[in-house]
Amino acid sequence: MAKREVDIVVLSDIHLGTYGCHAKELLQYLKSIKPKAVVLNGDIIDIWQFSKRYWPATHMMVIKHLVGLIAKDIPVYYIPGNHDEMVRKFKGFQLGSLKITNKLSLKIDGANVWIFHGDVFDVVMQHSAWLAKLGAIGYDTLILINRMVNFISEKMGRGKVSLSKKIKNSVKGAVKFINKFESTVCNIAADNQYKYVICGHIHQPEIRTIVSENGTVVYMNSGDWIENLTALEYNDNKWSIYRYADDAVAQSIEINKKKHVKESSKELMASLMQEFNVKNNSNSGNHAESIEAA
Repeated sequence: MAKREVDIVVLSDIHLGTYGCHAKELLQYLKSIKPKAVVLNGDIIDIWQFSKRYWPATHMMVIKHLVGLIAKDIPVYYIPGNHDEMVRKFKGFQLGSLKITNKLSLKIDGANVWIFHGDVFDVVMQHSAWLAKLGAIGYDTLILINRMVNFISEKMGRGKVSLSKKIKNSVKGAVKFINKFESTVCNIAADNQYKYVICGHIHQPEIRTIVSENGTVVYMNSGDWIENLTALEYNDNKWSIYRYADDAVAQSIEINKKKHVKESSKELMASLMQEFNVKNNSNSGNHAESIEAA
């Protein structure tokens, strides 16, 4: 099968290691494309809720696929989020074409683009991390309940529903928070001469132009792989939201989980390092001529 070529792919809020993660669907998407660069914009592995008891083969296969891209010298930029904040201590680390950074500043077709996860603007995260972690556990439980509801609903021929979406859309505080988040991000982006700003964090896929106090900015959010199954793609000089639900090609790709068995921590690390097959002093810097990472 010929893979679809994409200049830049931005993924966020995958939450590998949780019951809500749609790793199989993400893997199908990744196998259907040939990206020139990949930005992992936070909450890739959910370290908050990581458990050795739950690490399905498909979750491991996603990691291996991403490592495979690095082995092919495709630039991969990892911007940690709040659920994988432990990775932030490795800011500036580079291995082959992989680079860990807190934010990215790109210049694409003469326009400045700012990419970061977005949790820095979350008041709950800044002042009550324990409350945010408790909320994350509740969210994951809701996703599990949602799966049972959808199983029954589909058996009755009524299709799938998203309980978390219904709750978020019906709670005025949640809607207000999202609007405040977007306006705050765009105000700061405009003040720093960015035409585009890309975030994750709030699981709300979006591309829209916002007129802020400091200028006009195109706000973009890559969504998530829990509910929306979305990503941002840059191709043919334009940005667009990718939606797995609309991609019949990706949905038709078969995933063979039988070839992959559960690995211990040591086996996992050994397997990953073997697949990297790259050196710290590789020439991956050539990919970043128009990208500033901090």
